Amino acid sequence: MKQLLSRVFLLSATALALSACGGKEEAKPVAQAKPALTVTTTVPQQTSIPGRLAANGNLAAWQEASVGAETGGLRLTEVHVNVGDVVRRGQVLATFAADTTRAELSQAQASVAEAEAAAADAASNADRARSLQTTGALSASQINQYITAEKTARARVEAARAAFQAQQARLRQTQVLAPDDGIISARGATVGAVVGPGTELFRLIRKGRLEWRAEVTSTELGRLTPGTTAMITAASGARLSGRVRMLGPTVDPQSRVAIVYVDVSPLPGAASGSARAGMFARGEFDLGATPALTVPQQAIVVREGFNYVFRVNPDNRVTQLKVAIGRLEAGQVEITSGLGAGTRIVASGAGFLNDGDLVRVADAPSPASSPARPSSAAASAAVAASAASASRQDARQ
Repeated sequence: MKQLLSRVFLLSATALALSACGGKEEAKPVAQAKPALTVTTTVPQQTSIPGRLAANGNLAAWQEASVGAETGGLRLTEVHVNVGDVVRRGQVLATFAADTTRAELSQAQASVAEAEAAAADAASNADRARSLQTTGALSASQINQYITAEKTARARVEAARAAFQAQQARLRQTQVLAPDDGIISARGATVGAVVGPGTELFRLIRKGRLEWRAEVTSTELGRLTPGTTAMITAASGARLSGRVRMLGPTVDPQSRVAIVYVDVSPLPGAASGSARAGMFARGEFDLGATPALTVPQQAIVVREGFNYVFRVNPDNRVTQLKVAIGRLEAGQVEITSGLGAGTRIVASGAGFLNDGDLVRVADAPSPASSPARPSSAAASAAVAASAASASRQDARQ
């Protein structure tokens, strides 16, 4: 009997000890790391991004014509156009006083008539001298004088006619005509002024055509060819389409900048007609689409002047990777180096992370629950059942 009581007491003490141990384990659970942030992930995508080259420059006239006075000493009586007027080839721009010129033209015309009369008389005398050449009535010297007088009279007729034509041209020059279609860009003509020959009266933008003189570096120049298209925005807001006509033949040795000449035409819009020569404009050349590895823009973190992304490791900890970026298109950033095609990275929330942080991935399946630990009550019940079994075994013995 004493042996039985001792065994029951021993089993009860063991159950109490296990119960105490179970309580301690519940009171001090094992500490686990908590995720720093819940994030979503993505992988880089292979896409095509349009290649563009941005440049600045000025709008300028395609060609400017200088319209000046061809004759001198005449007074301007009328000016028919002003700056900004659209003119046609041959249109009268200004008129000089023509009274003196008309009088000189009449004088030249009279000189022609006089010379022609003298030439006719000289020709008649020469003909009579030739008819008497065989009779001996005139000496050879006299005959030669008549023939020479005839030739001299003809030359005087030609000279008088040339003077008459010159006066006709001078009369035409009393009207200043437009040399081509275009727009008047400058005016120096003033009514009443007496100008000298060659004085500039107007400047004309030929055909009204403008060009964009884009400034590009010597390294960028090799990416452009004649025919490359461009979209230009003037300082006034006017939108223009352009096409490269010519690449500048030289590069400025000081700035290392070359000029690219781009023919432009306005696009429909409220400000389509507001582009002017001399206006600043910026634009982009279309270089065609090229393949690129891209990630969402929000996945890029800029720190201390460098660009980073966060790679998500299998244990849900992140690693900061330094990358080089390129073009930006529709919220996608091109990665030129530092990242592989199949790498899983943080897509949103990367700006709040540090290297080595533990994250909870929102788009990953939740981990399976760990099996529950037996409670102290269950342990006590198991020990009691074992003690009862042992008591029954001793009673049978």
